[in-house]
Amino acid sequence: MTEVLDVLVVGAGISGLSLAHALTKLGNDSPLQILIAEKQNRVGGNITTVSTEDFLWEEGPNTFSPTPEFLKLAVDVGLKQDLIFADRKLPRYVYWNGQLLPVPMSPIAMLQSKLLSDSGKLRAFIGALGFVPPAIGINLSQPGGEETVSQFFQRHLGEEVMQRLVEPFVSGVYAGDPDQLSAAAAFAKVARMAELGGGLLAGALLSAQKSRKFKVAPDPNIPKTKSGELGSFRGGLEVLPKAIATYLEAAVKLNWYLTSIRPTEQQTYIAEFSTPNAPEKIETRTIALATPAYVSAELFKPLQPRIASALNEFYYPTVACVVLAYPISSIKAKIDGFGNLIPRGQGIRTLGTIWSSTLFPGRTPPGWQIFTNFIGGATDPEISQLDSEAVIVQVHQDLCQTLLKHNAQLPKVLAVNIWSRAIPQYNLGHHSKLEQINNGLKSLPGLYMCSNYIGGVALGDCVSRGQEVATEIYQALQSQKLKVNSWRSRQQPRSKS
Repeated sequence: MTEVLDVLVVGAGISGLSLAHALTKLGNDSPLQILIAEKQNRVGGNITTVSTEDFLWEEGPNTFSPTPEFLKLAVDVGLKQDLIFADRKLPRYVYWNGQLLPVPMSPIAMLQSKLLSDSGKLRAFIGALGFVPPAIGINLSQPGGEETVSQFFQRHLGEEVMQRLVEPFVSGVYAGDPDQLSAAAAFAKVARMAELGGGLLAGALLSAQKSRKFKVAPDPNIPKTKSGELGSFRGGLEVLPKAIATYLEAAVKLNWYLTSIRPTEQQTYIAEFSTPNAPEKIETRTIALATPAYVSAELFKPLQPRIASALNEFYYPTVACVVLAYPISSIKAKIDGFGNLIPRGQGIRTLGTIWSSTLFPGRTPPGWQIFTNFIGGATDPEISQLDSEAVIVQVHQDLCQTLLKHNAQLPKVLAVNIWSRAIPQYNLGHHSKLEQINNGLKSLPGLYMCSNYIGGVALGDCVSRGQEVATEIYQALQSQKLKVNSWRSRQQPRSKS
C-alpha cells in the first residue's frame, strides 16, 4: 500500500464496470483513484459471447433493452457503430397444447389470439379495467400481506393469463417460480401501476402521463430506437465489458480474489487480496461490492453478521444454457420470430428457446439455425443432477416436439453451460431482506452494494444501478473532502492585525 484509494470496486461484471465508468466521468475535473478487482481471468461476469466456425452465440444474457443509460454507455466507450437491433415486429411464441401461438402484443391481437379462450379474454379485460377483488384472506401469502406473482396476476387478469402468458415470461426472465416470486419485487412497475390506478389499465395511463411530464430531451449522440426493440453488438454482448475495461485501462485487475475487508480507525477500509503474484493489501475510502449475494455474504460474516444472514437468503437456481445448431432442413416450420417460451405442465422440460440467428442474422453459416435453449430454474432444481450429455439429450427431445421434424438429424452442439447459481430470485420477503442489508450498512459508512439482486436483473437495470451508486459514492467523497478542507482552514494560524 503506497496510497489510499478513493474507490475499490469488487467485481468486473456489467454492474461493477458501469459503476467504475460512471465514477471516471463524474471525476473528470478531479480524477478519483479507482481500482476494479475481478477474481476471474476475464471481465463481463455472466456475459459470455463465443464464436467458432462462422457461428456466434451467447451463453448468458442474449440481448439488452436499449435504455438511454445503456446506449449512452455504449457510445461513450466507442461502440456506437457496433450497435445492432432486432426487428421489433418479430413475434414471440408460447407453446400451448402442442402449438406455437404468437403472444398478443396489442388489444386487437389479444381479441384475435388463440392463446386465450373467450372467457379468458373477457376475464382479463374486466380485470384490466379495475374490477378486481381485494387481496385479503387466503389470497395473501403471509401475514405481511405480500402477494406472489401467481396471486397478483390471477387476481387482476385471471388464471389463463397467469398460466399462458405470465408464467412463461417468469421462466424467461428469472427462471423462477411464480408461486414464490414476490409481485412487488419481481414486477415492481406493474405492481405500482395497479396501486396507482386501482387497475392495470388506469395505472398504465396515469404512469404514462407522469412520464411525459418528466420527459428529458433526447441526447442527439445516442441512436434513436423504437419501443419493443432489443439490441446487441456486431461481435456479441461481450464487446461491451471489454470496451469498458479498455477505457478503464490499468485500473482493472484480473485474477484478484478478495479474501477479507476490515475497517480502520481512520474511517477507511483495508482489503486483502490473493493475486497471481503475491498477496496484496489495499487501503480505500470506499468499497463497492458488485458481487453475487452469496459471495458478499462471506465477506460480511466477520463485519456484520445480520447483513451476511440476509445475503445468504437469496436463492440462485441452476440453469443450463444449451446452444444447438441445426440445418434448416431439420426445422418443421418457418422460423420468423424472437423465440418461444413453454409454460410448465406442457410435458416439456425446456423453459424456452431463443431463435438466435433469426433475431440477429449473420451469426451462422448459410443453411443453419442456432437455437439457444434454457432448462432448469427454480421449478426444476433436479437439472443440477444431470451431466452435460443428459441435458443435451433432453433439450433435443424437447425441440423435436416444438420446432423440429420427426426425422431431424442430431444437432451440432455449440455449448452446454450449466450455471450452478444463475439468476437471483426476487422471492417473497425480498424487500425486507434489502431493508435488513441497508440498515446494517449504516454502521459501515463507505461500503456500498451494487449487484443484480437489487433493483432488477436485466442488463439495462445493472447499468442504471451502477450509475446511481457511482453518483452516491461521488457525492459522499465530495462531502468528505469539503469537511476535511473546512477542518484544515480552521486550523490555519490567523495573522494578527
